[in-house]
Amino acid sequence: MIINDLLEKEKMSRYRLSKESGVAMTTITDICNGKADLDKCTAGTLHKIAKVLNVTVDSILENNSADNIDYRCSFETFKSNTCHHVKDMGDMDFIIETLETDEVRKLYERRWCREAMYLLAMIDYLSRMNDLPLCTNYNDIRSQKLEKLYFSAGVEVAYAATGDERIKEKALANAIPEFIRFNIVESEVRNIC
Repeated sequence: MIINDLLEKEKMSRYRLSKESGVAMTTITDICNGKADLDKCTAGTLHKIAKVLNVTVDSILENNSADNIDYRCSFETFKSNTCHHVKDMGDMDFIIETLETDEVRKLYERRWCREAMYLLAMIDYLSRMNDLPLCTNYNDIRSQKLEKLYFSAGVEVAYAATGDERIKEKALANAIPEFIRFNIVESEVRNIC
């Protein structure tokens, strides 16, 4: 298991990981013993563990795969992980790291268009918020968008429960321009827990 390898590398006990991350000892034990599937852990749990182990959630999930095939988490998890990265790293460090690793292009070449466009929208949004010029390396991606509007799971659930079109209309009215350009209806990237 990847967590066991990381614990060994950091010379850290499971108990210490539990205490520092705030993740229950039983959960840590289940993960390390293979009783809990990392793919089914919440983004928050993975984020807490990754933060203490000084790695990204993506690296844990990628290295957890038995045959190391590209792992694609749900889009909601990807969005959450991205927002947590921004919160932890700060705007400038997030922009620099994302551009240096060329993660947008890597995702796009895998044909993970939603993820590539979300990440690019985040970079463009943070650049605007910090009065930075846009990186022109991704203008080919900027000229595209998803086929249909993508609403967050929360908006979709509220709409499904009530059938009230105003829910989607309000989400669209509050959408961040850099995200809506790609047909991603996103209004909140800062207020995460």
